[in-house]
Amino acid sequence: MAEDNGGSKLNWFLAGAALGAGVALLYAPKSGRDTRRLISRKAEESKEAIAETGREVYERGKDIYEKGRKVADEAAELFERGRKLVRG
Repeated sequence: MAEDNGGSKLNWFLAGAALGAGVALLYAPKSGRDTRRLISRKAEESKEAIAETGREVYERGKDIYEKGRKVADEAAELFERGRKLVRG
């Protein structure tokens, strides 16, 4: 669960950073064309950062799933061994 919360916090941080950057750019003393280019570039960078975060979260989730699956398989095997021992 702690990893889920960390990913969520990171996503909110990135969203806040992108929003803050966008607002700062709107109030920047540049021409409209320069500001639009800057906003476009920052939006692309944000999109790439969010995509990378998504890939990392996916990989962590996949790893956790595999570990959980192994534990469940081992538990089922232990349960089956115990059942055979009880039956004699």
